[in-house]
Amino acid sequence: MDSQKLFLQYFLLLILLAFSSSKDTLTINQTIQDGNFMISRENNFALGFFSPRSSKFRYLGIWYHKVREQNVVWVANRNNPINDSSGVLSIDQYGNLILYSNHNQQVPVWSANVSVEDTGTCVAQLLDTGNLILVQDSSKGVVWQSFDHPTDTVLPGMKLGLDRRTGMNRFLISWRSANDPGVGNFSLQINPKGSPQVFLYWDIKCIWRGIAWPLKSYADETNVSFVNNQDEIYMSYVLSDASVFQRVILDYSGLVKKQTWHEKDGKWKEFWSVTMSFCDPYAHCGSYGICDPNYVSRRFECDCLPGYEPKSARDWHILKDASSGCVRKRLESISVCGHGEGFVKVTHVKVPDTSTAIWVSMNMSPRDCEKDCRRNCSCSAYASIDIAGKGTGCLTWYGKLMDTVHNIEEGYDIYVRVDAVEIDEIAQNSNGFFKRKDMLAVLVVSVVSAWLIIILFVCMWLKKKKKKRVRNKWSKRWLDTIGNTYYKQTWEENEVEGDMSHPKIAFFSLSTILSATSNFSPANKLGEGGFGMVYKGTLSNGKEVAVKRLSKSSAQGIEEFKNEVLLIAKLQHQNLVKLIGCCIQGQEPMLVYEYMPNKSLDSFIFNETRRSTLNWRKRFDIIVGIARGILYIHQDSRLRIIHRDLKTSNILLDEEMNPKISDFGLARILKRDQSQEKTNKIVGTFGYMSPEYVVFGKFSTKSDVFSFGIILLEIITGKKSNSFCQEDSYPSMIGKMWHLWREERALEMVDSSLQESCSVHKVLRCIQIGLLCVQEDALERPDMSTVVVMLNSEDSLPTPKQPPFIFKRSSNSSSSLVIKEKGFYSVDEETITELVCR
Repeated sequence: MDSQKLFLQYFLLLILLAFSSSKDTLTINQTIQDGNFMISRENNFALGFFSPRSSKFRYLGIWYHKVREQNVVWVANRNNPINDSSGVLSIDQYGNLILYSNHNQQVPVWSANVSVEDTGTCVAQLLDTGNLILVQDSSKGVVWQSFDHPTDTVLPGMKLGLDRRTGMNRFLISWRSANDPGVGNFSLQINPKGSPQVFLYWDIKCIWRGIAWPLKSYADETNVSFVNNQDEIYMSYVLSDASVFQRVILDYSGLVKKQTWHEKDGKWKEFWSVTMSFCDPYAHCGSYGICDPNYVSRRFECDCLPGYEPKSARDWHILKDASSGCVRKRLESISVCGHGEGFVKVTHVKVPDTSTAIWVSMNMSPRDCEKDCRRNCSCSAYASIDIAGKGTGCLTWYGKLMDTVHNIEEGYDIYVRVDAVEIDEIAQNSNGFFKRKDMLAVLVVSVVSAWLIIILFVCMWLKKKKKKRVRNKWSKRWLDTIGNTYYKQTWEENEVEGDMSHPKIAFFSLSTILSATSNFSPANKLGEGGFGMVYKGTLSNGKEVAVKRLSKSSAQGIEEFKNEVLLIAKLQHQNLVKLIGCCIQGQEPMLVYEYMPNKSLDSFIFNETRRSTLNWRKRFDIIVGIARGILYIHQDSRLRIIHRDLKTSNILLDEEMNPKISDFGLARILKRDQSQEKTNKIVGTFGYMSPEYVVFGKFSTKSDVFSFGIILLEIITGKKSNSFCQEDSYPSMIGKMWHLWREERALEMVDSSLQESCSVHKVLRCIQIGLLCVQEDALERPDMSTVVVMLNSEDSLPTPKQPPFIFKRSSNSSSSLVIKEKGFYSVDEETITELVCR
């Protein structure tokens, strides 16, 4: 009896040991099937199959085992998901780690892509660091590791950078969405050009740059190291406390976050991230510009480096747009070298982009560093930087100075090359005016010059005053409207600081406008709207503009002009058309906008020839751009604005087909605590107006959501909302779309030119979002922040409810509806045979 009991205990011990071994490693002829997982010996990480949130697909990945919520740090088959739970991970006879789907054992879903000669036994093991390694058992050499192929997460001990010997580049790529670990739009990688540094990219466009090496020490538990030698360029970090869980993640929205797990609170806490505040976007102030996050005293965050001035003073000081950058104050000084030029110190800055910089020496005195830069006329700046354990390094720039930021904790001092005149001006300011030997002579000359200037100015002013008296009398009427009490009060309630009742815009003379448009030549006419004619113009500096001219016969007038000036001049967003200025001379006020070479969206989607140039990818980008623009005016701008006239003809397209919302003549401002407003005058375009606005005159942000839903469906179908053909039984586009959606035939409405380029799943999702936006009940419609999330995620959507104005014709009748100021009437006398309006 005792022997049987002893045998049973021994047998159970063998089973336990076998199970423990199989879960710690994977060898040839062993497999891991979906439903089982392998845990490292210290149990910090787990390897296995998972489905992200509500996704039905299966992926092989690594996640924290001791963290309560599943946080995946690495994904193998991120672009090739498995449709069911048939995944199998194994090592083949060549030592290659391979992932199969049980339904197809011939073609792997993913593999480590290695081949080992004389393998003997190959072993895959998940280390306690979260690194999955493939080891050749005979030599104990690592032939492959997951740390060399990161996805969206950097763990302690992982290298981020380039291996010069093998050409391997380790960098992060974001997930597509919270439910899709596929390759997304954002990447974080080290750029090896010049002096290496970390960049955040959106596709191929740089949107953020990290602090250049050497990084100053951090006052936390992280030990960051940077290696740059003939073999490797990489960054990594380690933790002094192995019990702490820490990660750096690039999420699907493009944010870089450094987080630590707090077991007590049961969540990840963020202690650093790329915030994308004023000065964070790459080259926010253009070339030779410098950005200051603490800019309150100057009212603008951008300035120019010493010896430089804004390339376009109007853009900087009026439009607050510094993207054009700075140029030398004296162009002739560009070629001056060896004629008394020198260097001006700029303290405590994030040094300019080091892609065009080189390390002269890792051990050179500041004086020798200056001499080296001075000898080369192409050297635009230098910095003398203390490098721990190596001395003082000399870093020099050759080319444009980009992305310089002031007043940061990790900053260094740089020395910018300037000409002799600039050196002299700085010396005068620093020494004081009264210390100059020729003080008296300069004082006399200055006083006389000042009086001459005053006399000349008075004479010119009196001369111009006579000419402008009649014009100013009329122009004052327009200027007074901008100072209207209602708008002044609204601006002051919504502004954070300062008196903003008069926005800063450029005022053009009538002669400038006439010259730019060739006296409003018919050849320059771009189009015509409710406001009046729109003309293309070219200013004296070569900049192309669009001039909108208020017609005397226009139904719109002072109120609409005031809206345009007050609203668009203060709204700055990549999906809103930019107002450059206005002209109030003569009897017709005019607005001057940036020129949109591709005109309006309706000229593409409703044109049989041009619509084919807009594939599904571009149409979806246009939809997202419009949504972001509306979200900005509803929520993210300083004012809460209802557009009230959103339609495809008011969506303009720039040279890259990016959408920009225009025509704010009918827009209204809501106070922050106000959800809706009512008007007795119904204005807008039939087919785009919400039912509560048409019937009761009530408008809110949900009114614009309704209009956006119509635009979205028009972009997908290529059909106008309010002009279906007479043969169609549904005279409205949303009526037909609603009925086809209920019958699961919505794809019949999709523009035929999209058949080859569109994703059926994505198109149906967008149609569902459009129907959610045009629901009859305003409370049921999503707000624009929710719409933007819906467009950029794969989360499940609610079922839309019936939209308003669902008309259906009999075969021998037709009907239409016209909106008057205070109600409706039928245009023709024929009966509407079926009217469905809940």
